[in-house]
Amino acid sequence: MKQIALIGSSGGNLYNLGGNEPIQMLQEIINQAAATEIELTDVVFIGANASMDNITSTTKAALYTMQAGQILASEQVGLEQANEQAREADQKLAQKIADGKIDGLILLSCDPKNVNRASVAAAVQANIPAVGTGGTSVATAQSAGLRVISASGTTGTTNRTRAVAFISAFSTEWKLKFMPIIGKSAAGTLEKQNIFKQFKFQGIMMAALPGFIAMALCLALSKIPGLGSLEQVFSLLVEALPVILATIAAKQVSGLDEVGIVSGIVAGIMSRGGGVIGGLLSGFIAGAFAYYIISFCFSKKFPGTTSNIAAGGLGGLAAGFIGMLIIEPAALFCGNTIQSIITFALDFNPILAGIVAGALMWPAILGGVYHAALLPIILLEMELTGYSFIGALDVIGLGCVAAGITLANVIYPKQKGDIAVAAPGLFILVVFGTFVESAYPFMFSSKKVFATAILSATFGGFLVGLFGVKTMGYVPLLLTPTLAPPGKALFCAVAIAATIAFSCILTIICNRMDKKKKST
Repeated sequence: MKQIALIGSSGGNLYNLGGNEPIQMLQEIINQAAATEIELTDVVFIGANASMDNITSTTKAALYTMQAGQILASEQVGLEQANEQAREADQKLAQKIADGKIDGLILLSCDPKNVNRASVAAAVQANIPAVGTGGTSVATAQSAGLRVISASGTTGTTNRTRAVAFISAFSTEWKLKFMPIIGKSAAGTLEKQNIFKQFKFQGIMMAALPGFIAMALCLALSKIPGLGSLEQVFSLLVEALPVILATIAAKQVSGLDEVGIVSGIVAGIMSRGGGVIGGLLSGFIAGAFAYYIISFCFSKKFPGTTSNIAAGGLGGLAAGFIGMLIIEPAALFCGNTIQSIITFALDFNPILAGIVAGALMWPAILGGVYHAALLPIILLEMELTGYSFIGALDVIGLGCVAAGITLANVIYPKQKGDIAVAAPGLFILVVFGTFVESAYPFMFSSKKVFATAILSATFGGFLVGLFGVKTMGYVPLLLTPTLAPPGKALFCAVAIAATIAFSCILTIICNRMDKKKKST
């Protein structure tokens, strides 16, 4: 196991790029070292409460060190006092280097001529390899004879990309196998990079949900007299949604934080004509490109800034061109095919289509496929026609049914405590049009109420098919009819009211039966 040490400070530019969070920055290095046979054992790092470019007589700082694998921070003191503490710690580190207990050195905006002079001098004598960022400080250390194998400025870097660059350089120097660590598994253990495993479709759709809600709210508000201009904002958000999805996908797949975000934005903007499907696929490709490009750059000892620019810029650009030329036409074909299937089902028998789809709404959301399957279809419908059949089933089959169940437990609860559970959920459902999970406690505690939810959703689906209702979810229930196609607002309102009433009455009957059974 190779042992490395870190010396330096939160610096000037570094302060704004992660140096202001020393614990997280150091932990990222520890995590990446864990991916190979390297261990960070010693730290002499000064973390100031301001950029070193703007220090004053009141600037405070803390000294960060490491003992037994744990990062320790001193109390905040004056910067000069912290420097003095660091000089003492640096002397001890220099002795460890001289004794051959340190195999490599990381420099982070260090001070080779003063605070860190002893450790740098010892590293020169021991001829151990060093890596680092901070152009001036690294150059000063090199001029003193330090064997720097990888150096870069801090501009454009992040805590993660710097850590990957450092450990990659050491791994190449010592001929160790290294695969970057990008996060934690469900069990909480550190995971190495696997781009296919990182692409979590359902997680991406859920993360993008706020953008969908913003789009829905703009459409709803545009129907209010005097706010018609918001339709332009809605159209803009429809075009932006693929960019949002591409950005989230690229960030997840690459595991490179800001670098992945940039690659996703570039790819998403270029391929937004492919809609939701195009955004997702382009984001995946951008994230993969970003990861492999930065890995290649680091293996060839490119500077961190150059590697970041290549990964984020070139990765996103390449994925964007693929999205424009290949994915966009295929995505449009898929979207049109899905819309054609929905149209065919409605033309064949809209009532039957509504009944079947309504009956499947609760199993879909409970089975975890709603955000992975139904939400993308809603978005595709909205992109192509501005209205959604599945969106209407979402509102009526899920939202209205949940509203009816919670309303019933406010009017006639099985026990007094149920009111406190049901009332907040009912409020959120009516005012915000979401939080169908508020019905779960009542559905899971009674098989009758669970059956009521499915039966009510089936009834709601029947009304949707009967009236030919199309709309959008995730808006206040009272505004939902305003999102229906021209001439369908009244039918949408009737379907909403009837489904809530149906669900509420059946739930009250169930509660009454359960109370009688309990009393006997």
